[in-house]
Amino acid sequence: MRVVSGEFRGRKLKAVPGSATRPTTDKVKEALFNIIGPYFDGGMSLDLYAGSGGLSIEAVSRGIEKAFLIDHHYQAIKTIKDNVSVTKHESQFEIYKQDAKKALHLLVDHQYCFDLVFLDPPYAQQKIMADLEKMRELNLLQDQALIVAETDQNANLEHEIPGFDFVKQQDYGITVLTIYRFQKGTE
Repeated sequence: MRVVSGEFRGRKLKAVPGSATRPTTDKVKEALFNIIGPYFDGGMSLDLYAGSGGLSIEAVSRGIEKAFLIDHHYQAIKTIKDNVSVTKHESQFEIYKQDAKKALHLLVDHQYCFDLVFLDPPYAQQKIMADLEKMRELNLLQDQALIVAETDQNANLEHEIPGFDFVKQQDYGITVLTIYRFQKGTE
């Protein structure tokens, strides 16, 4: 695994040891960022199931100002910290060892609002619809925020979700990327 483009391009990233997480491949990561816009002009991102942290590191490399990475596994947090240190820009990352649901409430307490969200929960525990609803309810999303959901072929995410416009769905082997745009005030 490596950073595909931007300021940290080419830097190698570690995967979380074991089989509990599956890192987004470089091919899928590159395709994803080509879809959502290869580069960003600031903003904040949230990765609710961060794993190795690769997506957030890629987002910061491409211009996101600050990334928040959440995971509840000790090994994932250790790997994220190691990977973030490779960037030499640790101040652009906030890392929380926390359950996703509790983390959303913690973020509300700090009044954060995100421009880009990555949702890649374990395939067997798809909570994406509930996570979207909770983020909308807690006012954690900027108007026009992009939400990227990474699932397997069995997830069958809905295209019609109150407050969210379906942007695109793309298959990459067993991986499916589904992208939504939040429309504040249309919920």
